[in-house]
Amino acid sequence: MSPAARGWLRALGLGFAVVVVDQVSKVIAAAALGPGERVDLVLGFELVDVRNTGIAFGLLADGQILVLAVTAVALVLILGYFALHPSQPGLWIGVGLLVGGAVGNLIDRVRLNEVVDFIDPPAWPAFNVADVAIVVGIVAIVLVHRPHPSPGDE
Repeated sequence: MSPAARGWLRALGLGFAVVVVDQVSKVIAAAALGPGERVDLVLGFELVDVRNTGIAFGLLADGQILVLAVTAVALVLILGYFALHPSQPGLWIGVGLLVGGAVGNLIDRVRLNEVVDFIDPPAWPAFNVADVAIVVGIVAIVLVHRPHPSPGDE
C-alpha cells in the first residue's frame, strides 16, 4: 500500500471512530439525563444535556444555514489540503480527528437542528466528544506544520 493510500485509510478510519464514539456518547448522555438535570462528576465537571444551535460559545445561534455552509466549506478545504499531502507524517491524525468531529456535530445539526453538548466544566461552556476531537485535531495539524530544527541548530 502506498504512503498516500495509508494516510487516507488512517484518516478515514480515525474519523469514523470519532463519529461513532461521539454519537454513542451523545445518545447515552441524553438518555441518562432529564431536561435541566445535572450530575456532578469530578473537579467541578458536570454531566448535562445542553443543546447548541450555534457554533462555539453559541455564536451564530440563529444561522443554521450559515453554520452548515461554513462547516461544509471547512471540510472541503481540509480534505482538499490533505489530498495534496496524504503521506505527510502525522497529518492523518489531525485530519481524522478534525473531520470526525465536524461530521459528528454535522450529524446532530442535520438530524436534530442542534448539537448535543453534555460535558460542562467550571467557567467554560458545555461541549462534547466531537468538540474535543476538533480542537485536538487542529492542534495536531499545527504541530505537524511547526518548523523542525535542523541537526546542529541551536
